[in-house]
Amino acid sequence: MDKIKEIIVVEGKDDTVAINRAVIADTIETNGSAINESVLQQIQHAQDTRGVIVLTDPDFPGQKIRGIITDRVPGCKHAFITKKEGQPKSGRGIGVEHASPAVIRKALKGAQTTNEQAVEEISLQDLFDAGLIGGKGARERREQIGQILKIGFTNGKQLYKRLKMFQITQEKFAEAVTQVKQEEKDA
Repeated sequence: MDKIKEIIVVEGKDDTVAINRAVIADTIETNGSAINESVLQQIQHAQDTRGVIVLTDPDFPGQKIRGIITDRVPGCKHAFITKKEGQPKSGRGIGVEHASPAVIRKALKGAQTTNEQAVEEISLQDLFDAGLIGGKGARERREQIGQILKIGFTNGKQLYKRLKMFQITQEKFAEAVTQVKQEEKDA
């Protein structure tokens, strides 16, 4: 079983259990989206000493937690699972706790660091031109792009911000768009 050096930030106890089924790692639990100052200080200390990987649920509260941490603790790595990967067999709920060990390992392996100071390479017009904002199928294409680039599922505005945060180059973006268009053709 792989040992992870960084401390993984998750939402709750069930997420920690799922992480420990997949890898050997320490976690910090935010106890939901009401993340308090004490937890933020723990995350900052963890980032300063060992590094942090944020792995939250692919839903609105998970995005909110990720945003709070990004604003307060720069330089954290981010790992993502898709809604489909976090869905239980019963179909009720969604989250890291329902992801398989293989999915969690894959997400952690693909973790990337954000950088708010990144140079803007991809414009909103590029997103429109690629069919990622507005129009039929844009949501599905954004979901595929998020998986390919390992930046998670987003709405149009969030996609623009994440491409910048994760320093996605024009070249990587174009390759991902080409892959999505090829998959649409093949379908």
